[in-house]
Amino acid sequence: MLLVAIIGLVMTVTVVALAARRVLFLYRLATVGQPAPHRVEYARKHAGAELKAQLVEVFGQKKLLKWTPSGVAHFFVMWAFIILLTVYIEAYGAIIQGAVTGRPDFHIPLIGTWPVLGFLQDFIALACLLGLAAFAAIRIKNSPKKLGRGSRFSGSHLSGAWLILFMIFNVIWTLFLARAAAVRTGNFPYESGAFVSQTVAKVLPASALLEEIALLLHIGVMLVFLLIVVHSKHLHIFSAPLNVLFSRRPDGLGPAQEMRSGGKVLDFEEADPEVDAFGRGKLTDATWKDFLDFYTCTECGRCQSQCPAWITDKPLSPKMLILDQRDHAFKVAPYLMMSEEQRSHQGEDVLALLEKPLVGEEGVIHPDVLWSCTNCGACVEQCPVDIEHIDHILDMRRYQVMIESAFPSEAGVMLKNLENKGNPWGMSEMKRADWVAELDFEVEIVEDKMPADAEYLFWVGCAGALEDRAKRTTKAVAELLHIAGVKFAVLGPMEACTGDPARRLGMEFLFNMLAQQNIETLNEAGVKKIVATCPHCFNTLANEYPQLGGNYEVVHHTQLLAHLVEEGRLTPITPIEEKITYHDPCFLGRHNKVYAQPRDIMAKVPGVQTQEMHRCKDRGFCCGAGGARMWMEERIGKRINTERVDEALTTDPDTVSTACPFCLVMLGDAINEKKNTGAAKNSLEVVDVAQLLIKSVKPVS
Repeated sequence: MLLVAIIGLVMTVTVVALAARRVLFLYRLATVGQPAPHRVEYARKHAGAELKAQLVEVFGQKKLLKWTPSGVAHFFVMWAFIILLTVYIEAYGAIIQGAVTGRPDFHIPLIGTWPVLGFLQDFIALACLLGLAAFAAIRIKNSPKKLGRGSRFSGSHLSGAWLILFMIFNVIWTLFLARAAAVRTGNFPYESGAFVSQTVAKVLPASALLEEIALLLHIGVMLVFLLIVVHSKHLHIFSAPLNVLFSRRPDGLGPAQEMRSGGKVLDFEEADPEVDAFGRGKLTDATWKDFLDFYTCTECGRCQSQCPAWITDKPLSPKMLILDQRDHAFKVAPYLMMSEEQRSHQGEDVLALLEKPLVGEEGVIHPDVLWSCTNCGACVEQCPVDIEHIDHILDMRRYQVMIESAFPSEAGVMLKNLENKGNPWGMSEMKRADWVAELDFEVEIVEDKMPADAEYLFWVGCAGALEDRAKRTTKAVAELLHIAGVKFAVLGPMEACTGDPARRLGMEFLFNMLAQQNIETLNEAGVKKIVATCPHCFNTLANEYPQLGGNYEVVHHTQLLAHLVEEGRLTPITPIEEKITYHDPCFLGRHNKVYAQPRDIMAKVPGVQTQEMHRCKDRGFCCGAGGARMWMEERIGKRINTERVDEALTTDPDTVSTACPFCLVMLGDAINEKKNTGAAKNSLEVVDVAQLLIKSVKPVS
């Protein structure tokens, strides 16, 4: 047994040293990037929220369990890693005690002979085997060879995944062999409970040699597995808890992150593009948290399977966006960690690799990948390890827009209009109040201060004030607030775009300019509470303006209207005998978790029959307008709004409802195309939830 102990300890020390070397390499590579002290500070200040996230996401596997078959399988495999640590304590204890006393009958103090622990060890190991079988079946069923782009594993490193499954299988069968051999020699710590080990023992001879060989085999397999893990995508076993710890709360949705350089928020008045990081133009502009995202990606493809760009045959895969950066990072890592003098001695191929642009026709990320993103957030919502794909994309867009001036030409017109006219269409600010004249009651327009009796500022938004279809929603909301007795006022010509299109395009400087202008206007007017009809305005006002000192109580119109209906201040009376399917706007739903209120409103309208689309709520499908895509041509693949309308048509609706002016326009355009081809009935229309409500609240004339 002494020889067994020596061999076991030598193997362990060797492998642990090699694993530690790899971990040190990964740490050094991550710290080549930008610091992110705000991540650590947030985690420290919100320790309670972070502890809950660890319990719910890591140990509870909440996100993984959204996908029930694979989620349950992963739940048992993950817990097998945790619970079976006790088996390794027993294994190492046995070889050490065997070397000292000659009898390897070690048990963990206090709990080591408890039959419940023996049962739990065997049960979780057996469940792990079943989980492996489920994983194998899922991978075979969803093989890219059969499904092509339709497979969520398309683009993943498939051989590495199969190797890991094989190694986990080896860990489990050697575990049962070692335990069964110990049962036969009388060195097993449990008299009962370990039902699998005791069953296997019935077919084994009582052999001390077999026990020693099985122990070494089991420990050896585990050590090889450890070495493979730290060199593969399964590094997430260790990095996922860290990534969850330092991720944004409640998730990476809602506000876009502020631009930072050197760990500090960028001050545009003092920033120097030669010194400061303006977004991400090269790998070293990424923060250590971004590198942690690279290390943590499990290549599961959940993000890819939900991405509207990927589904409509565009080149963007959120998974591959992360993996391409990770693979590039590993290629250049040895040279990134060299001194300038050492680099100068490298060959031309190495220098070319180092100078390879992060984004470009010949870059790590193709521009079409970057500009396909709608910022819908489906990737972030589904990622089980809290990777923040949108933040990666926005950082790269910022560099392309502000430093390289490389972006779709149509977006340049939008930016110029925002800068000169304060709205994406370039229309006169005096037209912002034209819709007021179409109402049969007075709407107060703020001149200097909010009227004393006004409870809310109604933020109309550019679309709501200037786009004909969206103006119908604006007038409906105004009428409903008037009927309910809610006093409100509007800014009219004083209102400017919140800056959302500029920020989501990557023009952070213009966003700052528009936001500061609006914040000054709102503060001078004494605004405290805001209601907005556009989810993009709502998200920006509620979640992003606080970054610049603009703190207001902001609600979306569906939230306020649902509250007024609940209070009885609005009473739907007139039946609307229609079958209606509701489309969740991404910036209202996924980004801000407002799912119930629009549905609550429709549920109170007499006669309405609702029918959910297949993809709804947190798995809803984008209309294609987010991420400033509203102002960019969609030239690659199928149009996203067409895909969404095709799905809506499967419910055979009389009406499609939504709660966003961008969605209203995008879905309306796609439906009109369908009408022209005869694929949709001529009576089908897209309306805002507020339009349905006003139709039911107002008496039939």
